[in-house]
Amino acid sequence: MLGDGENPAESQNPDTEGGNSTIDALARKVHESLSLAKRHKFWETQPVGQFKDRGDASLSEGPIEPPTPLSEVKQEPYNLPGPYEWITCDMDSEEMCAEVYILLTNNYVEDDENMFRFNYSKEFLRWALRPPGYFRSWHIGVRVKSSKKLVAFITGVPAKIRVRDTVVTKAEINFLCVHKKLRSKRLAPVMIKEVTRRVHLENIWQAAYTAGVILPTPISTCQYWHRSLNPKKLIDVGFSRLGARMTMSRTIKLYKLPDSTVTPGFRKMELHDIPAVTRLLKNYLSQFVVAPDFDENDVDHWLLPKEDVVDSYLVESPETHEITDFCSFYTLPSSILGNQNYSTLKAAYSYYNVTTKTPLLQLMNDALIVAKRKDYDVFNALDVMQNDSFLKELKFGPGDGKLHYYLYNYRIKDVLRPSELGLVLL
Repeated sequence: MLGDGENPAESQNPDTEGGNSTIDALARKVHESLSLAKRHKFWETQPVGQFKDRGDASLSEGPIEPPTPLSEVKQEPYNLPGPYEWITCDMDSEEMCAEVYILLTNNYVEDDENMFRFNYSKEFLRWALRPPGYFRSWHIGVRVKSSKKLVAFITGVPAKIRVRDTVVTKAEINFLCVHKKLRSKRLAPVMIKEVTRRVHLENIWQAAYTAGVILPTPISTCQYWHRSLNPKKLIDVGFSRLGARMTMSRTIKLYKLPDSTVTPGFRKMELHDIPAVTRLLKNYLSQFVVAPDFDENDVDHWLLPKEDVVDSYLVESPETHEITDFCSFYTLPSSILGNQNYSTLKAAYSYYNVTTKTPLLQLMNDALIVAKRKDYDVFNALDVMQNDSFLKELKFGPGDGKLHYYLYNYRIKDVLRPSELGLVLL
């Protein structure tokens, strides 16, 4: 997601109902306020869906602008303000990775109350930024020339995405972060232009990204839901609050999970499972309007378990040894700011889940049990794919923010319901 993305820890709000207000009404409202405030001058110059085009039947689906001949793509980097210079960040380097980690840990996305901030581990960053076929040139930093201090960062990674029947190679843009003291320097637009230029140099003309703010124009708007695994800690740190007429002991009892999983044949994914998981996933994702187009290399990279980065479990039929079901979650802790007793909130984020034999409710309950056993404090899930079918039943509560999905230089005619979206971006 871009730097001002969704809240790292949207506190659960028991008083809010899930479900989206209509995005069209929202878009109109935003567009009216924007024409006054001129907030999105930058985006109005970009090939993205514009609010004013919403509902225009004459516009076709697909690329908004044709590719430019590569010889016409700007060859030199965009100009930065005088004191700053571009660098390419080598995430294989321990030193560079540590610099990026420190910048993000101290300056990346915070919630509105400044209580929590994403704390991506170095292992997570390496996983997120080095998928098959990645371009090192898309890992872009900004340094202060005099001190060499890293003060800003933006990245892209290549991915294949399917929109209806069309497979598009695109960039996923993420980790836009500017040091807090430089927020007024207007570095973000030039960084977005620079990463776009570098993407174009590889003859890629589309991108996907998410943000917690409304920009022109979301293809879908989703909501985070949160399932307490350690309710006492979540209440102590202000992530959630005690419900009306609830005591702490009743709350702990409400969220208590069994000690062991119930599905026969439920086990951790292993290297030899990659072909079976790829087939299962491809088949499942084919039902959604927008979804990744994964091959075995992608599944190896994104879904093979990595300690404290991504966990994947599957169901192997005890009788036939067929792989019938799959669930996964990634690990994204948040720093807890200004609390004497706790420094880190350990959060699991639902990733890709597929069922053919086990009820999804049962599979996800097993995922919760595993996450609880591994000391996660909270399990988060978006209402994408078929997730909506288990959220309320498994005692997830709606968060108080939305996550908007965007495509760059690709138009989709109708706003998608979250259940038509088969894509989870980190």
